Amino acid sequence: MSKRFTAIITREDKWYVAHCLKLGVVSQGKTIEAAKTNLKEAVQLYLESFGDEDLPETTGEVILYPLEVTANT
Repeated sequence: MSKRFTAIITREDKWYVAHCLKLGVVSQGKTIEAAKTNLKEAVQLYLESFGDEDLPETTGEVILYPLEVTANT
């Protein structure tokens, strides 16, 4: 049985860092594909360790956008 979760990949220096938002699982890779593969493996290990019966899946639309605000300092 497969489950669907939302993940975000950001670039930090020379690494791509992948975050599974619902589970708080994080992994990384030198390429986007490596980060995706590593996160998928990390999430599978997480689910094997802690189970997935009570975890809701991501079913709605996910919208990400860059947000820029002025900070008054």
